[in-house]
Amino acid sequence: MEGIQATTLRGRGAQFNPDNRFHAQHRAVLYPEGIDEHEQSSPDTQFFREFPKKILNKVDSPDVGMLWSVNPYQGCEHGCVYCYARNSHQYWGFSAGLDFESRIMVKPEAPRLLEATFMDPKWVPSPVSFSGNTDCYQPAERKWKITRELLKVCLKFRNPVGIVTKNSLILRDLDILQQLAALNLVQVMISMNGIHEKTREKLEPRTATYKKRLEVMETLSSHGIPVQVLVAPVIPGLNDHELPEVIRRAAKHGASDAGYIVLRLNGAVSVIFEDWIRKTFPGMADKVLSQVCDLHGGKLNDSRFGTRMKGEGQWAETIRRMYTITREKYFGDREKVSLDLSAFRRPGQLQLSF
Repeated sequence: MEGIQATTLRGRGAQFNPDNRFHAQHRAVLYPEGIDEHEQSSPDTQFFREFPKKILNKVDSPDVGMLWSVNPYQGCEHGCVYCYARNSHQYWGFSAGLDFESRIMVKPEAPRLLEATFMDPKWVPSPVSFSGNTDCYQPAERKWKITRELLKVCLKFRNPVGIVTKNSLILRDLDILQQLAALNLVQVMISMNGIHEKTREKLEPRTATYKKRLEVMETLSSHGIPVQVLVAPVIPGLNDHELPEVIRRAAKHGASDAGYIVLRLNGAVSVIFEDWIRKTFPGMADKVLSQVCDLHGGKLNDSRFGTRMKGEGQWAETIRRMYTITREKYFGDREKVSLDLSAFRRPGQLQLSF
């Protein structure tokens, strides 16, 4: 990718901590020439235990394709600079910038809470999405194994589950995923937005390589686990032209379908992304930001249901047409996956057979 520059902080997406909008007081750098070198280095990751009263979140948005979500972690060490979930980190008293990817909340009681929910007679079997906010297979999962335990709960109750991730760690749980797949209870989406590694290293620095994600799709598919590719976010002027090739490669590696989401920069994410792209791709920054605005009625942000995920206007139509043609070419004859809601059962519950 032409025009790429070295970012200030290696291994991090955000390059600073913008103010938390909920704080009455803010820190500011008045004399940058006096800052100690240590204060400008990449922060070490810290983990904080969180003990919520419930783990299922009802999703009211009509355009995200999920009704319930489970988030075993808040914050994400993947460091994707564009991540919409950054804004939610402010509710915990942190910044949406470097704090989001270095101050991680973990919920060790999540599996127990999910089991209690499924045991409640009021629970109506519905697909549960891992995760609606941050990646359930982010690096912290290697140690904490909360997602693995959550999957065990879903298998125990035979409740369907959907997974969205960009981490190859999901392959650790092939044993459970295969059992869920045999009962038609799981659907995996691998998020992949490009094919050029130099761009990925800057855009989402601690994620699995694109090559590795394709290998994950192939492995899941070969083990009978339904997998799709989610091309997200599509960033006009940066990676939009790679969308057809991402879909082609995903199809070749076993994906059964593809979806896409365009970039939107709500709240503090707009400040973080603009700072990042001006430092990382200075020659392309104005063009990219202008085209993102063209997607959203002249603004970087868009919260309107029905338009925020796909955009509107000329660029949105160009991306939509490119996606539609490519998807039809590679997935037009592939069978859709529909998860089984009838298999749900509680321990000790008698199952009728006919």
